[in-house]
Amino acid sequence: MSTATPATLKPRHRRIILIVTGVAGLAIAAALVLSAFQQNLVFFFTPSQVAANEAPQGRAFRVGGMVEKGSVKRQPDGVTVHFVVTDSAKTMPVAYKGVLPDLFREGKGVVAQGRLENGLFVASEVLAKHDENYMPPEAAEAMKKGQAINEKAARSIVNSPSSK
Repeated sequence: MSTATPATLKPRHRRIILIVTGVAGLAIAAALVLSAFQQNLVFFFTPSQVAANEAPQGRAFRVGGMVEKGSVKRQPDGVTVHFVVTDSAKTMPVAYKGVLPDLFREGKGVVAQGRLENGLFVASEVLAKHDENYMPPEAAEAMKKGQAINEKAARSIVNSPSSK
């Protein structure tokens, strides 16, 4: 039996080999793109979701909400800042080393990207809300849920038998 070389293959077989090679190349390229996308995918979570252990462990994610009033503490090194992010129901302590955005303020919206380390969110990036009317939809929904929980708890305290 002799081995076939590209010059001795029939045109039909050459086309099949070319198509199979092209499909294999596309499949490899798609796998590489999806792998890169998966590694760079960063999800958004609220402090309530993080407290419920819904956030990924050992992976970067974003946490957002409002900067709790009176929680911003600047360290003596001048670049490290500790603050607390809240969604009105739960809070999350955050540590950030770097220059904060100009719009970063207590009582304003913030989104921080980083990792959870022993209950402390260590941020690698902090984004401040840039407009009075804008808030990420997930953060706005979390704030509404947190306020509803707080109102329900307040009503149950007011209506409890011990308060009458």
